[in-house]
Amino acid sequence: MDDHVQQVIHLNALYAHIVDEKKWDQWVDLFVEDCIYKIQPRENFDRGFPLCTLAMLSKGMLKDRAYGISETLFHDPYYQRHIIGMPLIHKVDNNVIFCESNYSVFRTKLSQETTVFNVGRYIDELQITQNGLKIRSRLCIYDSEMIPNSIIYPI
Repeated sequence: MDDHVQQVIHLNALYAHIVDEKKWDQWVDLFVEDCIYKIQPRENFDRGFPLCTLAMLSKGMLKDRAYGISETLFHDPYYQRHIIGMPLIHKVDNNVIFCESNYSVFRTKLSQETTVFNVGRYIDELQITQNGLKIRSRLCIYDSEMIPNSIIYPI
């Protein structure tokens, strides 16, 4: 298996673990300083419309979100579980891996059955660094036109 594929698989497994375990500071550390993180419906992405459900355009914005999740947001508690598919690497250029991976996110609220929360694909630009891969850009393009309630935790 190609070394880049193994690195992307490892990053995605680490990402899923960190988000599912609610380790928000570690989530922020997965990104480079000048990063992009967007959650966008497929319909808008496919049509080239810029409207996103959530858009963060720097590591500072990610830090604000992490703080908000852990310190200020009030919501019914729930668990998330990410399943991330094998990555498809489109190209590697100038120490950046351009790839995409399908994902499914399941949500379990206390005393309720587990439901499918969000399904789509990550479209990634991953920076190769001395400390491993870091996310330069992650677009979470979800398939459904509707999302339940709100998105609190990262996808």
